[in-house]
Amino acid sequence: MYDRWNLSWQATTGYRARVRGCLLGGAIGDALGNPVEFASLDRIRAEYGPRGITGLVPDGDGVVGRITDDTQMTLFTVEGLQQAHHRERHKGIGGAAPRLVRQAYGRWLDTQTRPGPGADVDGGLAARPWLYARRAPGNACLSGLAQDHVPDPMLPLGPPGAVNPQSKGCGAVMRSAPFGLGRAPVDFAFGLAARCAQMTHGHPTGYYSAGALAAIVTHLVEGESLEGSVLRALRLLAVHPGHDETTAALHRALDLAAEGDPTPEKAETLGAGWIAEEALAIAVYCALATTDVTRALLLSVNHSGDSDSTGAICGNLLGALYGDHGLPHEWLERVEGRAEIAALADDFAAECVRR
Repeated sequence: MYDRWNLSWQATTGYRARVRGCLLGGAIGDALGNPVEFASLDRIRAEYGPRGITGLVPDGDGVVGRITDDTQMTLFTVEGLQQAHHRERHKGIGGAAPRLVRQAYGRWLDTQTRPGPGADVDGGLAARPWLYARRAPGNACLSGLAQDHVPDPMLPLGPPGAVNPQSKGCGAVMRSAPFGLGRAPVDFAFGLAARCAQMTHGHPTGYYSAGALAAIVTHLVEGESLEGSVLRALRLLAVHPGHDETTAALHRALDLAAEGDPTPEKAETLGAGWIAEEALAIAVYCALATTDVTRALLLSVNHSGDSDSTGAICGNLLGALYGDHGLPHEWLERVEGRAEIAALADDFAAECVRR
């Protein structure tokens, strides 16, 4: 009896560490990349030295450790999913997740237009003043959420979505790791992430990249290797029409990582990260190319392009793979909102282990 309880406790503890790691790792990568987003690799090296940035550096306001919209939206994704899990567990109402995630994104949108929590805010993330900060949110996220669209789960994946049908920016994939943390079957996590991505990004590559990240994280949380998780996500992608761009980008990342000798120049051959499949591919490459977590995170942000998004996604992957204890704690201690992110992660994990 004790052995069975001990094994169950260890499994639950490991799961919670991966959830914390995924969210905190994403915040670290986001904060690392924030000050150099939009900067070319040459400019980064000119300002910080031939190795680029080697740790957290001040942003344009002189503040170290600030997160961006990437982490903000990721946290609101967690809040929506936690509410959906709680509702379905207590009331037996299935299918609540898309609407509750959409409502959570609406609360995030309020943080981009209001100076702080209003009298109408009753707890949750929307009551946190530090989240009321506009950190270069994507246009597709802002315009998409203005439409209050919840995709029909009965419609097949593959065709362009109703909202921003030509948009495949990285704004959907950078917020989608939490869909893989809920202990749901991988095909469910993939589909839910893809449909919630359609709330803002209607191009199939935009929402398939979100689904692929959720699938990879699902497998990582289950204890699979990163390479194995990517390969299994590729098999899942293959059954969906219109997956080609996402699949090709992930294959390029796998092939490049297998070459060894990781460099920023190699990462840049995968793109700049502004669009979904490139952001995912760069993050996967950096996380796979070295087993040194610190080096992988630095590699993911020292390039010309969307450094905070590639850093955030890479951090999500590394945290889900190694747990929070595998993250560089000297960086973690300086990340904005660290304690509240950890508390949200623990609350979410506790909810998801309940049946």
